Amino acid sequence: MSTYYALGMRTTVRLNDAIMKAAKKAAVERNMSLTRFIEEALQEKLMKKNGPKRKNSTALVTYRGNGVQPGVDLDNSADLLQVMEG
Repeated sequence: MSTYYALGMRTTVRLNDAIMKAAKKAAVERNMSLTRFIEEALQEKLMKKNGPKRKNSTALVTYRGNGVQPGVDLDNSADLLQVMEG
């Protein structure tokens, strides 16, 4: 009977000393191995790169005034419609 171990690939990576020190500290603070911390950090970075693209924000044109009229709740569309029609 054979034993199967899913260990993953071993590799050597050169890191800046300050980054390595910060990574070790962060791993200890999170009570995880340095390997696991680096794996999660890489996974997060890769997910951001391959994730949905954010659209550019649009600047809204505003006009002078004192903001929303008293009693208007922009989160309540039914009340807002009444104010606009009224």
